[in-house]
Amino acid sequence: MNTGVSRGLAFLAILVLALIPAAARSPQAADTARRIEIQAQAIEAFEPREPSRTRFGALVFRGGLVLESPAREFGGLSGLHVEPDGEHFVAVSDRTQWLRGRIVARDGVPIAIADAEIAPMLGPDGRLLKNRGWYDTEALTEYDGRLYVGIERVDRIVEFDYRRDGLNARGHSIPVPGAMKGLPHNQSIECLAAVPNDVPDKDAPPPGTLIVVSERGLDADGNLRGFLIGRQDGTFSLKRSDDFDISDCAIAPDGHLIVLERRFSWTRGIAMRIRSVPLSTVKPGALVDGAELIFADMGYQIDNMEGLSVHRAADGSLVLTIVSDDNFSPLQRTLLLQFTLVGE
Repeated sequence: MNTGVSRGLAFLAILVLALIPAAARSPQAADTARRIEIQAQAIEAFEPREPSRTRFGALVFRGGLVLESPAREFGGLSGLHVEPDGEHFVAVSDRTQWLRGRIVARDGVPIAIADAEIAPMLGPDGRLLKNRGWYDTEALTEYDGRLYVGIERVDRIVEFDYRRDGLNARGHSIPVPGAMKGLPHNQSIECLAAVPNDVPDKDAPPPGTLIVVSERGLDADGNLRGFLIGRQDGTFSLKRSDDFDISDCAIAPDGHLIVLERRFSWTRGIAMRIRSVPLSTVKPGALVDGAELIFADMGYQIDNMEGLSVHRAADGSLVLTIVSDDNFSPLQRTLLLQFTLVGE
């Protein structure tokens, strides 16, 4: 190739690269993850009125933390996934931020958060997800190394290849039922769970199926609308009672859909409830319900509890980890609570 042609091709390559947005050329183009410091204050008793009490319904309180950070992006935690090792976790805030770290425990009691990193979520073109108007990220689940995030105000579910790209993964919107677009504004996707490959119940939805329940999208009978997406499609309803709304859910290794619920009223204050729904009952056209595992009101160490994850500990017990959304308000707290399920 002569020198003139070579220089011409080189110039053309430079020109093409210049015309390609930087975010499209490299997943590193947007803000990358950065370390942050998280201070943790121990919650010694779940019910301060009875500090020696540890059993609450079907759950035993393992311990809890009040979390704070000087990082201005910290807060608003709305979805949580704890890895099978029970230590490493990834969470989402409702301002389209990732939070990743490690729960440090002593004798099964959480005592600190280590190795904390925070990063903005990226869209399919590498730009910040929030710049697309996709915000209010409220739900999180994992399947086969991919993270799925429910975005409430736009009724979308976005898939990230977390195993390959970590916090620099780019989100791609997946198809969802058209009926999801009719859910109430700011009260749509809150519960998002993926059926695992090793689910023990043969009557459960097929592995990889996404289960979605709306915060307060109601059917004709006043129950919460639910959707099955992917390997099995269809709609179902979750029984609603006592004015509780959905705030998250997770699938336990024993084959139950664990549902975290929240209630707020000016007369009764804030309350939390957790129910356990047999996964085998979650089918198209079904009305499902589940046993109450715990109820807690303002007399307990709760706040706006929004994120839930379930894992099996080394001793075989099922551990529920719950986090709260402080709404970036100085009047609220970011809490991390852990319980063990009794009598599985």
